[in-house]
Amino acid sequence: MSDEKKKERIDIHAYLAEFDDIPGTRVFTAQRARKGYWLNQFAMSLMKEENRQKFKEDNAAYLENWNLTDAAKKAVLARDYNAMIDEGGNVYFLSKLFSADGQSFQTAAGSMTGMTPEEYAQMMINGGRSPEGVRSIKEKY
Repeated sequence: MSDEKKKERIDIHAYLAEFDDIPGTRVFTAQRARKGYWLNQFAMSLMKEENRQKFKEDNAAYLENWNLTDAAKKAVLARDYNAMIDEGGNVYFLSKLFSADGQSFQTAAGSMTGMTPEEYAQMMINGGRSPEGVRSIKEKY
């Protein structure tokens, strides 16, 4: 690999690392996609009724069919969507899980922000999260 290509690769990694400094935001990067491949495959499996039934019968047993990390399994069992996203879950794939649980996107998104579904809906009606305030995790601490 040429020195220019190496520099470009390093610059891309530095650029992507900056996303980790955005408070309250988890950017779905290629790195997260690779990390969460099996978690997202599990979530997509819930599109089929037969798989949803097997999962509902015994969550833990169904998860054993997937090559998930212990952290991903724990997050799924706890329905901790932020932890699932940290494990590489994509919210659009994870929507299959909260749908299988009979939850709306609004309810799940509210749980990810620490808000009730009603508070989350009102925030969105009001234009979303304010851009004012802490813009960097580094600045916060």
